[in-house]
Amino acid sequence: MRNIPLTLTAIVATAALVVGGAALWKQRAAVDDRAGLEDLQSRYVFALDWQDPERYGDTFTVDGVLIWAGGTVTGRAAIVEEMRKARAADAERRLAEPPARPWRRRHFTTNLALRLEGDRATGRSYWFEFNDDTPDRKAYLGAYGHSEDEYRKVDGRWLYARRQIFNEQREGMAASDSIPLP
Repeated sequence: MRNIPLTLTAIVATAALVVGGAALWKQRAAVDDRAGLEDLQSRYVFALDWQDPERYGDTFTVDGVLIWAGGTVTGRAAIVEEMRKARAADAERRLAEPPARPWRRRHFTTNLALRLEGDRATGRSYWFEFNDDTPDRKAYLGAYGHSEDEYRKVDGRWLYARRQIFNEQREGMAASDSIPLP
């Protein structure tokens, strides 16, 4: 009889550990997913700023969609080709300028709001760009806006399934009056 309370206590403690462990596992998975999505954004802007079309394309799913100033581009291969064209246009522009230190663009993302749903997620974030393409190479805020993104986890890695860039300085690309939170 004396072992019944001890056994009951052990059963209750074990159940509490199992339930608590499952909750911690789920919380850890959400933290890992968020870190993976933040890493994706960082890899995206580094590839964009260093004009590396292949790395840029590698941030998208094979059937990914990019909606940006250049239009709508569907499929990783087409996105890579689009970035090759953008890089070539920048190279041509640099050749037309007098000799100077090459100008640079740097993009930043912030205020990432996410909704995680298993191996899919929806996100919204602000972005802005600094540029120094003036003759004296002084930096200025070149553009800003937000993105509306759909993500998919493929082979354990988060990728853009659809990325739409809103640019407050371009006609037809500015945000609407509705808050875009997921």
